[in-house]
Amino acid sequence: MIKKIFIAFLGFNLLFISGCTDLDEQILDESLTGTGEADVVDGIVAPAYGPLPQAFRHTRYFGLQLISSDEGILPPRGANQDWYDNGKYIELHKHTTTTSNGVVGDTWSYLTLLLSRSVTAIEVLEPLAESDAQAQAALYEMKALRAYYNMLFLDNWGIVFKKDSNDETSEILRTQEAIDYIESEFLAIADLIGDDLGPGRISQPAVYGMLSRLYLNAAVYRDPYGTPSFTSQDMDNVIYYCNLVINSGKYTLSPEYFELFNDDNHDNAELIFAVDQRPDIEGSHNRWAYWSLSGSMYPLPEYPGANGTDGPAITPDFYQTWVDAYGSVDPAEADNRFFKENLEIPAGLTNDDSFCIDGADFEINRGILRGVQWGLRNADDGQPFDLCSDGSYFVGAVIEQRDGYNSYVDHTLLIDLETNRDYSDGYRVEKYEFSSTSNTGRNKGQADLVLLRYADIYMMRAEAYLRNGDNASALADVNTVRTSRTARTPIPAALSSIDLDIMYRERGFEFYWEALRRTDMIRFGHYEDSWTSKTDTDVYNRLFPIPQSAVDGASNTPGYLEQNSGY
Repeated sequence: MIKKIFIAFLGFNLLFISGCTDLDEQILDESLTGTGEADVVDGIVAPAYGPLPQAFRHTRYFGLQLISSDEGILPPRGANQDWYDNGKYIELHKHTTTTSNGVVGDTWSYLTLLLSRSVTAIEVLEPLAESDAQAQAALYEMKALRAYYNMLFLDNWGIVFKKDSNDETSEILRTQEAIDYIESEFLAIADLIGDDLGPGRISQPAVYGMLSRLYLNAAVYRDPYGTPSFTSQDMDNVIYYCNLVINSGKYTLSPEYFELFNDDNHDNAELIFAVDQRPDIEGSHNRWAYWSLSGSMYPLPEYPGANGTDGPAITPDFYQTWVDAYGSVDPAEADNRFFKENLEIPAGLTNDDSFCIDGADFEINRGILRGVQWGLRNADDGQPFDLCSDGSYFVGAVIEQRDGYNSYVDHTLLIDLETNRDYSDGYRVEKYEFSSTSNTGRNKGQADLVLLRYADIYMMRAEAYLRNGDNASALADVNTVRTSRTARTPIPAALSSIDLDIMYRERGFEFYWEALRRTDMIRFGHYEDSWTSKTDTDVYNRLFPIPQSAVDGASNTPGYLEQNSGY
């Protein structure tokens, strides 16, 4: 057993990779379990997963999906124009994205790094796999991971890089050729890859789920700018592979919805594939939890420097989908996925009052946050919070105190890129638990970032049933998910009917703030709709521009890497 192994990766040796100055490059010498005692195979596999937490940061893949959809909006806030960032989030939201957009470029760079590392791992493993069963199993895993990374390229840029060796130039595939290649990659190892690797590594159920995703979106990938033509064969394939996951008996739907996004979610039986962020994983972060939260909110009594950042809010349009569904009933009183009250305000208190709470009992609310927020009183970063006479913590309505503001943090519905963009504007989302180990609020997160979970298996199968004309089976699957969150009231009531509009709405309720909305909007024909501060209807914006630096880097091979249409 070799305990310390250093693998020299060629990094950005793919011809199409653009430069990026803030990639957190590390040489890993620990196993995937973080013991620091890696054997050879784990040492080969680990770097292909290593940059995933950073690739899926808020300013990269997660932000790319969120802000370009109707779920999220990020205006430049306050007099200091916080989060303006050269207009990159404005571009994403308005669908005016340029070829130099930083979010697009950084996401591209990290995904090319991940793809390159998976190719390198495959190269190293192939000769070892001829005589070693562990290496052979790892080889199947790395081939599945390469297919997954290529699938992200197909979804975002409409291209796939076919590459078996770092000594060769990638072949660029598009449309049906790209679909066929990813399909063949998954199918080649689907019956061989391990089925019990845990959610932090791609496994057989994850491969089945990704195949289902590929077939569900195949109509879009074949003709990214046209009207999708869904085939019964594609939908049959979705149903087939979803059935394999469901019939395996390996997964269950979580009775408490928000436990899916807690610090300890790694062992949640609903997770199929996730970015591993357990405390011993390098590069873990709390960015999905801190990004939308008010900068005047401090969720951790033990860490006075850990706060939110007043980033994105949900659009009024996305909120309206909840209102339309539940009518006169407040969504928080109809659907326990919308909101979870962890901090109960004693009856009769006004915003000018306060109460005391033991630090161990203090926990901020989760879900969609509206109105005046209560919490630990504002403190300067690094300073202790005010304590009550018994040593407990002073809790009151949170006050915004910066840039001349001195008012309650009151999250209002209205927010846009033009006029409603003060620090408190917009309903916020705190879906992921604010990690108890994040002493800055930014880093040291513990919650795994969910990429595929069991509910999506049911929802993909439901959509496939529906597109094949089997409304009864579709309704049954959607209701299975809706009524499964039984740990806390209000449990969403079962639906009595289903159509594509309701299917689209239900995916929004179940998967909001999980980086799936953009893909759903395109598939359901809503990406060219108008919503808050966005009126663009150009179908060419369904795909992001290839970073100009990547196009320029490949210019010595004419016609090799062509820019996507419309840019």
